[in-house]
Parts: sequence; C-alpha cells; structure tokens
Amino acid sequence: MGGDGRFIFTVGDLSRRLKRHLEDGTFTNIWVAGEVSNVTYHASGHVYLTLKDEFAAIDCALFRGKATKLKFRLEKGQQVEAFGNVGMYEKRGSVQLLIDRVIPAGQGELQVAFEQMKKRLELEGLFDPARKRPIPGHPAVVGIVTSPTGAALFDMLRTTKVHFPRLTMLLYPAKVQGDGAAEEVARAIALANADGRAEVLIVGRGGGSAEDLWTFNEERVARAIASSAIPVISAVGHEVDYTIADFAADWRCATPTAAAIRLLLFQNRRQRSEVNVF
Repeated sequence: MGGDGRFIFTVGDLSRRLKRHLEDGTFTNIWVAGEVSNVTYHASGHVYLTLKDEFAAIDCALFRGKATKLKFRLEKGQQVEAFGNVGMYEKRGSVQLLIDRVIPAGQGELQVAFEQMKKRLELEGLFDPARKRPIPGHPAVVGIVTSPTGAALFDMLRTTKVHFPRLTMLLYPAKVQGDGAAEEVARAIALANADGRAEVLIVGRGGGSAEDLWTFNEERVARAIASSAIPVISAVGHEVDYTIADFAADWRCATPTAAAIRLLLFQNRRQRSEVNVF
C-alpha cells in the first residue's frame, strides 16, 4: 500500500496473479488453429514456435516429452491445430500456449510425416535408381525379415513349399509394429548381412492400418535397407500400400506372397527345403 492509499503491486505479485488467472481453467485443454513460424528445435529436446494468423500471434512451447511423440517435423508456414493449455512464463511476463499435441490442419499427421521423410531422403539420394542392385536371378538361399508369428511368413512359406519345396529360407525374426519394432527390423537386416548366407532379403509384413505399417516408414529401417550388402525386396502390406522402405529397397513387391512368387520364378532347385531361424 502506498503512502497515499494506492495499492501497488510488485512485478512479481502482478505476474503471479495474472498467471493464476490465466490458469484457472478457462484456457485449459483448448485447441488453437494457426500458422507455424519461428520454429526452434532446442538441444534440450524442447520445441519453441509461434502460432499466428492475420490478427495476432502467440508463443508456444512443446516440451521434450511431448515433442518426441511427434510423427512429423514442424516447419514454417504449416497450418496446424494445437491442443494444450495457456500459461505464463513469469520471468518474462509472457503468455504462451503449452502444447500437448499438434496435428496438421486438413491432413493426417502420418501422411505429412511420410511426405517429409520421403522428400528428405530422396534429396539425400537414398532412392536413386543408380544405387539399386539387381535381384539375383537364381537365388538358392533367401532371407526373410518379418514377424515369426505373422501371416506374411506363413503365406510365403506355404507358397514356396507348394511351388518350390527345395528352396532354403532363412528367417531373421523381428517385431514389425509397435514400440521398438523399427530397431528390431534394422537389427535383423544387419544380422542377415553379418550371417552372409542369404543371396537376397525379403523385408516386410502383411497388411494393416497406416499406424500398423509405420515401422517401415522409419528412417532407421530405410537406412538399414539402403546400406545392406544383400539386395533387398520390400514387401509391405497390400498392393495399394507404399512405404519409405519400398523406395529404399532394390525391388518393391506388392505383398509378401508376391515377393515369394517373384523369386520362385527364377530360383534353382535344391536337394531339400530348409527353414532356419536366427
């Protein structure tokens, strides 16, 4: 209280009261639409950006725990919808939107992520036709990287058993969806290369939703395929499904069964059929 009866806030008092007012629930769990600008990916893992429209702009923060869940990369000029809470950074007296989730406006998050990844790796030359190797015309030993319990594996084995039972198949098992699946697929490709017996690798899985197939859009899987010394056939999902793995591989087949049939047309007869698991 001032000597003349005026009530005087300290800066800290005013900031704290404003913060409490902003965070009283009125601006909690809200969606905000706007254009992305001033994006900064901090070394800490946090992402800072501004959302704007023709009338105003607001600073935003996407902290590391939330940022790691983003499938796509935030870029200047994107139209997005952000979900979160309005808060106040007291030290600067600035209002900001603390984002929990952000999605592209008018497009699916996974589709945007796919297009971004495809463009970046294409510019890098990972999909260059000049680096593609021919698939061996007469493979005697075929490696398969897929789930050991999935329908894709059994379809391929049934196809080869019926049409060419003497082909040797080497299974390098990997989880093909969910947390850790991309790491397992990449590791299985590396294992097949270290083993060195397979003359060609089929990498893939059966059909599913875009989320189910997302493992084969992960950068580490694309790089594992591109760096494989063994030629790779990508066989993911159904005929209409395209993944980053399809572009990185030396050959793309519409389905795992189609990949098996493709090889059977040109492989040599052997004395016996073998299926080994690593």
